[in-house]
Amino acid sequence: MTLKKRLIAIMCAATLAAFGLAGCAGSAQQGATNDAQSQNRQFMSQVNETVEDMGERLQDFDDAVSRGDVVTMRSAADEAFACISTLESLEAPEQLTDIKQQYVDACNTLSGALSSYVDLYAEIESATDEAPFDYSTYESRLAEIQSAYNEGIEQLKAADTAATEA
Repeated sequence: MTLKKRLIAIMCAATLAAFGLAGCAGSAQQGATNDAQSQNRQFMSQVNETVEDMGERLQDFDDAVSRGDVVTMRSAADEAFACISTLESLEAPEQLTDIKQQYVDACNTLSGALSSYVDLYAEIESATDEAPFDYSTYESRLAEIQSAYNEGIEQLKAADTAATEA
Protein backbone atom coordinates (compact mmCIF):
# COMPACT_ATOMS: atom_id res chain seq x y z
CA MET A 1 0.00 0.00 0.00
CA THR A 2 1.49 3.37 -0.95
CA LEU A 3 2.18 6.06 1.60
CA LYS A 4 -0.52 8.22 0.04
CA LYS A 5 -3.14 5.49 0.21
CA ARG A 6 -2.32 4.87 3.85
CA LEU A 7 -2.64 8.58 4.57
CA ILE A 8 -6.05 8.68 2.90
CA ALA A 9 -7.13 5.63 4.91
CA ILE A 10 -6.11 7.36 8.13
CA MET A 11 -7.86 10.54 7.11
CA CYS A 12 -10.98 8.44 6.51
CA ALA A 13 -10.60 6.97 9.99
CA ALA A 14 -10.37 10.49 11.39
CA THR A 15 -13.52 11.37 9.48
CA LEU A 16 -15.33 8.39 10.98
CA ALA A 17 -14.18 9.40 14.44
CA ALA A 18 -15.47 12.91 13.84
CA PHE A 19 -18.84 11.50 12.85
CA GLY A 20 -18.79 9.27 15.92
CA LEU A 21 -18.14 12.24 18.18
CA ALA A 22 -20.84 14.25 16.50
CA GLY A 23 -23.31 11.41 16.98
CA CYS A 24 -22.34 10.85 20.61
CA ALA A 25 -22.65 14.53 21.37
CA GLY A 26 -26.32 14.57 20.44
CA SER A 27 -27.95 13.65 23.76
CA ALA A 28 -31.16 15.43 24.68
CA GLN A 29 -30.07 17.69 27.53
CA GLN A 30 -31.04 21.33 27.86
CA GLY A 31 -29.41 24.70 28.36
CA ALA A 32 -25.63 25.03 28.38
CA THR A 33 -25.12 21.31 27.79
CA ASN A 34 -26.96 21.52 24.47
CA ASP A 35 -24.98 24.61 23.48
CA ALA A 36 -21.68 22.90 24.31
CA GLN A 37 -22.71 19.78 22.43
CA SER A 38 -23.79 21.87 19.48
CA GLN A 39 -20.41 23.63 19.47
CA ASN A 40 -18.63 20.28 19.71
CA ARG A 41 -20.62 18.88 16.78
CA GLN A 42 -20.03 21.99 14.72
CA PHE A 43 -16.30 21.92 15.39
CA MET A 44 -15.96 18.21 14.63
CA SER A 45 -17.98 18.76 11.45
CA GLN A 46 -15.45 21.42 10.42
CA VAL A 47 -12.60 19.03 11.21
CA ASN A 48 -14.33 16.40 9.10
CA GLU A 49 -14.73 18.78 6.15
CA THR A 50 -11.08 19.79 6.36
CA VAL A 51 -9.93 16.18 6.45
CA GLU A 52 -12.14 15.29 3.49
CA ASP A 53 -10.71 18.24 1.56
CA MET A 54 -7.19 17.03 2.34
CA GLY A 55 -8.09 13.55 1.10
CA GLU A 56 -9.43 14.95 -2.16
CA ARG A 57 -6.30 17.00 -2.68
CA LEU A 58 -4.14 13.94 -2.04
CA GLN A 59 -5.85 12.20 -4.96
CA ASP A 60 -3.98 14.63 -7.22
CA PHE A 61 -0.80 13.58 -5.44
CA ASP A 62 -1.56 9.92 -6.14
CA ASP A 63 -2.11 10.72 -9.81
CA ALA A 64 1.23 12.55 -9.96
CA VAL A 65 3.02 9.62 -8.31
CA SER A 66 1.55 7.23 -10.87
CA ARG A 67 2.91 9.44 -13.66
CA GLY A 68 6.27 10.03 -11.96
CA ASP A 69 5.64 13.79 -12.11
CA VAL A 70 7.69 15.21 -9.23
CA VAL A 71 6.66 18.83 -9.82
CA THR A 72 2.97 17.96 -9.64
CA MET A 73 3.64 15.69 -6.66
CA ARG A 74 5.12 18.63 -4.75
CA SER A 75 2.35 20.98 -5.85
CA ALA A 76 -0.40 18.52 -4.91
CA ALA A 77 1.25 17.80 -1.56
CA ASP A 78 1.50 21.53 -0.84
CA GLU A 79 -2.18 21.91 -1.69
CA ALA A 80 -3.06 19.14 0.72
CA PHE A 81 -0.85 20.67 3.41
CA ALA A 82 -2.80 23.92 3.11
CA CYS A 83 -5.59 22.03 4.86
CA ILE A 84 -3.40 21.87 7.95
CA SER A 85 -3.48 25.67 8.11
CA THR A 86 -7.24 25.50 7.83
CA LEU A 87 -7.35 22.97 10.65
CA GLU A 88 -5.10 25.16 12.79
CA SER A 89 -7.32 28.18 12.21
CA LEU A 90 -10.50 26.43 13.36
CA GLU A 91 -11.78 27.70 16.67
CA ALA A 92 -12.25 24.72 18.94
CA PRO A 93 -14.58 24.72 21.93
CA GLU A 94 -12.54 24.82 25.14
CA GLN A 95 -13.05 21.12 25.91
CA LEU A 96 -11.80 20.14 22.43
CA THR A 97 -8.71 22.38 22.27
CA ASP A 98 -6.35 19.53 23.16
CA ILE A 99 -8.01 17.21 20.65
CA LYS A 100 -7.67 19.83 17.92
CA GLN A 101 -3.97 20.14 18.72
CA GLN A 102 -3.58 16.37 18.56
CA TYR A 103 -5.08 16.34 15.05
CA VAL A 104 -2.87 19.26 13.97
CA ASP A 105 0.25 17.58 15.37
CA ALA A 106 -0.65 14.29 13.67
CA CYS A 107 -1.25 15.99 10.32
CA ASN A 108 2.04 17.89 10.64
CA THR A 109 3.90 14.65 11.34
CA LEU A 110 2.25 12.98 8.34
CA SER A 111 2.95 15.96 6.10
CA GLY A 112 6.60 15.81 7.14
CA ALA A 113 6.74 12.17 6.15
CA LEU A 114 5.05 12.91 2.83
CA SER A 115 7.42 15.81 2.16
CA SER A 116 10.39 13.56 2.88
CA TYR A 117 8.98 11.01 0.46
CA VAL A 118 8.64 13.65 -2.26
CA ASP A 119 12.17 14.88 -1.56
CA LEU A 120 13.56 11.36 -1.83
CA TYR A 121 11.65 10.74 -5.06
CA ALA A 122 12.88 14.08 -6.46
CA GLU A 123 16.49 13.19 -5.66
CA ILE A 124 16.16 9.88 -7.45
CA GLU A 125 14.44 11.54 -10.40
CA SER A 126 17.09 14.25 -10.72
CA ALA A 127 20.07 11.90 -10.52
CA THR A 128 22.43 11.92 -13.46
CA ASP A 129 25.43 9.90 -14.53
CA GLU A 130 27.67 12.69 -13.23
CA ALA A 131 25.71 12.97 -9.93
CA PRO A 132 24.06 9.60 -9.33
CA PHE A 133 21.68 8.91 -6.49
CA ASP A 134 23.33 7.18 -3.54
CA TYR A 135 21.24 4.04 -3.26
CA SER A 136 23.24 2.93 -0.23
CA THR A 137 21.16 5.41 1.81
CA TYR A 138 17.85 4.59 0.18
CA GLU A 139 16.68 1.92 2.62
CA SER A 140 17.61 3.88 5.73
CA ARG A 141 15.95 7.03 4.42
CA LEU A 142 12.84 5.12 3.48
CA ALA A 143 12.82 3.53 6.95
CA GLU A 144 13.02 7.01 8.52
CA ILE A 145 10.10 8.17 6.37
CA GLN A 146 8.11 5.08 7.32
CA SER A 147 8.89 5.66 11.00
CA ALA A 148 7.67 9.26 10.80
CA TYR A 149 4.58 8.09 8.95
CA ASN A 150 3.89 5.43 11.61
CA GLU A 151 4.29 8.06 14.33
CA GLY A 152 1.75 10.26 12.56
CA ILE A 153 -0.67 7.35 12.30
CA GLU A 154 -0.33 6.66 16.02
CA GLN A 155 -0.94 10.34 16.75
CA LEU A 156 -4.09 10.26 14.62
CA LYS A 157 -5.31 7.16 16.41
CA ALA A 158 -4.74 8.88 19.75
CA ALA A 159 -6.64 11.95 18.54
CA ASP A 160 -9.49 9.74 17.29
CA THR A 161 -9.63 7.96 20.64
CA ALA A 162 -9.65 11.24 22.54
CA ALA A 163 -12.38 12.60 20.25
CA THR A 164 -14.65 9.62 20.77
CA GLU A 165 -14.14 9.78 24.53
CA ALA A 166 -14.82 13.53 24.78
